[in-house]
Amino acid sequence: MKQHWKPGTMISPVPALLVTSASLDGKRTNLFTASWTGIVCTNPAMCYVSIRPERYSYELIKESMEFGLNLTTLSMAEATDKAGVISGRDGDKWAKTGLHPEKAQLIQCPLVAESPLSMECRVREILPLGSHDMFLAEIVSVSVDESLLNPETGKLDLHKSELLAYAHGEYFGLGSFVGYFGWSVKKGKEPIKQRK
Repeated sequence: MKQHWKPGTMISPVPALLVTSASLDGKRTNLFTASWTGIVCTNPAMCYVSIRPERYSYELIKESMEFGLNLTTLSMAEATDKAGVISGRDGDKWAKTGLHPEKAQLIQCPLVAESPLSMECRVREILPLGSHDMFLAEIVSVSVDESLLNPETGKLDLHKSELLAYAHGEYFGLGSFVGYFGWSVKKGKEPIKQRK
């Protein structure tokens, strides 16, 4: 039997990402933790992040119309949480989290050096939704840690990075590998596998 609750933000798990930003002149930079984010289109590659207008990064992103989305890992969990609970208005969050900025390829704001995969995003539209505004953006470049590439095939093995997820106020590491997209209809399919 299920209980029926009022509407709420109950889609879980979601990624625990670090969003990076910079002022138009590049003199102020910041990062913060966000989970209200995702992919919205393949061609062109597009994503979104929803941000409360009172957040310090909101004004930076609205000014520059750019941001970075940086995946996080289990080893980054403490820094990721800290980036979400302290404000960039109160000092240098890079120093306070122990994370390091690195230069992006096509946008002015920095990316997170410790992130296994970072996406550079240019805002196309800002949609006011209520508590949050949605920044709809095109992904213009992706940076991947070379240690996650299969040396023989060049394929990305992102599972090796031990990605961090967020579910209803708690952080989790992703679970075991179950199967590739489409494995359920493949002829001669093997049973569910566990990958370490």
